[in-house]
Amino acid sequence: MESGKIGAVRKNNPQAKPQPTAARLRCAIYTRKSTEEGLEQEFNSLDAQREAAEAFIKSQRREGWIALPEFYDDGGFTGANMDRPALTRLLQSVEAGELDCVVVYKVDRLSRSLLDFTRMLSVFEKHNVSFVAVTQQFNTSTSLGRLTLNILLSFAQFERELIGERTRDKMSAARRKGKWVGGCPVLGYDVDPGGGRLVINEEEAERVRAIFALFEEHRSAMLTVAEIKRRGWRLKSWTRKTGQFRSGGPFASNSLRRLLTNILYTGAVRHKGQSYPGEHAAIISPDTWARVQNLITHPTAFARGRSRNKHLALLSGLLYCDTCATRMVYSYSGKNDRKYPYYLCLNAQRNGWAVCPGKSLPARGIEQSVLARIRQAQCRFFDVSEWEQIDRTRQVEAVQAIVERIGYDGAARQISIRFRPAAMEQAEQESLA
Repeated sequence: MESGKIGAVRKNNPQAKPQPTAARLRCAIYTRKSTEEGLEQEFNSLDAQREAAEAFIKSQRREGWIALPEFYDDGGFTGANMDRPALTRLLQSVEAGELDCVVVYKVDRLSRSLLDFTRMLSVFEKHNVSFVAVTQQFNTSTSLGRLTLNILLSFAQFERELIGERTRDKMSAARRKGKWVGGCPVLGYDVDPGGGRLVINEEEAERVRAIFALFEEHRSAMLTVAEIKRRGWRLKSWTRKTGQFRSGGPFASNSLRRLLTNILYTGAVRHKGQSYPGEHAAIISPDTWARVQNLITHPTAFARGRSRNKHLALLSGLLYCDTCATRMVYSYSGKNDRKYPYYLCLNAQRNGWAVCPGKSLPARGIEQSVLARIRQAQCRFFDVSEWEQIDRTRQVEAVQAIVERIGYDGAARQISIRFRPAAMEQAEQESLA
């Protein structure tokens, strides 16, 4: 009789309540790879990480887990920082309440920095978003789980730093053996596709030698750059492994300095201030290199018009009062928002007008007189039509490169100009050409 009752109960229970369905848990899958190597493959590391995460989410579908269709993939981005586009989108989705769980293959895919990971976890907790690593099971809601996570992250950060040290040690050893360890190709060399060595590009190498010769001739970065632009020469153009073409930009003073001081052109490599014989051939002879390096150290070689010359005075640092044997400095007076620039004898400024017959000169008048004298020296760069096309900074640099000293005799009201020797030699060559 008892067995009959039991059988009746098992057969039917009209008062039993249906089990509630699990709440839906929206899961975003984040994947990352530190380098771009292999990403062009049909099935790469990012695909493998996502496939593993999708399989894990599918195993939890009874709990209401579903994988969101959005892709948060960072290919070629380091885990040492948070400067990653897909990670930025993921955090924006978290803050917008668009997901409930972040799923990764391993903890270090999200970050290799303990500090950054702690910040991200605080954002997750603030918006009630859980975090799951497929291959590393832990529960961040308990103290033991948080301890486990911190230990894993500490090892991830240690591994990242260890990889960095090994990479730097390898590059240092390669440099000491004279190997080129990569980077942007330089004008005059191509990268050997077979072995990653530098091989001379003869056409560009001739251009490099000509640039060194131009700087030796002009002894001025500004005049050298002007001649380079006149000839239509540009910086190195090359094609990346991905097929993307990088066009070389125009030369400027800083790019010219980098070229003239690049020890690669002597057939050597530099590492931590030390030079080592390189595997590649030299383009520049040791004598030419030594002469150019000596010229570069001259204050006027890379003189900048704005250096200690905020008003861009054309004759700043060049004009002297011959009577007082002192410098004449730029100044101006103003009235009704108009400026009247002039050059003032320092002796007259300090000791009174009576001590100097010259006292001051209108800036425009003395500058025009100096320019006229320069044009008489047959300096082609100072041709009126070309001069009016360049900006004030370059005008100042040009005068500083050509002129060494300007003397003004206030009693005779005459000026005398001493040109730099290299500039005069160039003028003579141009007049004979």
